[in-house]
Amino acid sequence: MPWNEERIKNNSLSPAPIPSPARRGASGWAVSVVVPTLNAADTLPLLLPVLRTGIVAEVIIVDGGSTDRTAALARMAGARVLASQPGRGIQLAAGAAVARGEWLLFLHADCRPQPGWEAAIGGFIMAPGAAERVGYFDLALDDRTPAARRIERIVAWRCRRLGLPFGDQGLLIARSLYDSVGGFAPLPLMEDVDLVRRLGRRRLARIGVSIIASARRYRRDGWLRRPLRNLFCLALYFAGVPLRHIVRLYG
Repeated sequence: MPWNEERIKNNSLSPAPIPSPARRGASGWAVSVVVPTLNAADTLPLLLPVLRTGIVAEVIIVDGGSTDRTAALARMAGARVLASQPGRGIQLAAGAAVARGEWLLFLHADCRPQPGWEAAIGGFIMAPGAAERVGYFDLALDDRTPAARRIERIVAWRCRRLGLPFGDQGLLIARSLYDSVGGFAPLPLMEDVDLVRRLGRRRLARIGVSIIASARRYRRDGWLRRPLRNLFCLALYFAGVPLRHIVRLYG
């Protein structure tokens, strides 16, 4: 896969018409994987080899100004690299704007789908009405403690009862549906919640396989304090508190 590095301008972040179709993977589908990064040199090498599979037609790394070896590692892996303003919503929107796939898979750099994910995505895409649904992975944290299992159960409950998968669970969506709802908003935080709410919970569906996510925030901030802080930030967002205030609290 050729190496490309591009600069995203302030006025070019809105979704653009799709250029010529992406090279199709061996599966026959064109799936573009979009990964926002910022100093992700310690986690990106765990994700990129997982994406070397027939179902992935292109990998787009959207970097928000890393000062480590993130870009170099992406280059060695053969990914396409965009240079963007920092901010996950901005970066995801920028990557989606240039992606050429019929399907978009948004992943965080510190997460990696577990074995069997390619077949699960293939089954998802082939199912009737797939283009009107949005897929997400089941969350699994890279920690063996009982506290991690408790967080995983809470996340499963949140997805099942509230219809709120977060970005660290990945998001698989048809290009046509992504464009029809307006895509990611250029938000510094809650960009995943914003998009999921616009899509509506009736469109959400489990992909059927887990994704391993980093538990470093929980280990750093506390297994009780971190989820309580996340919940408080979410409540503030739903209450209409400006995101600039929530970002400082989120940490």
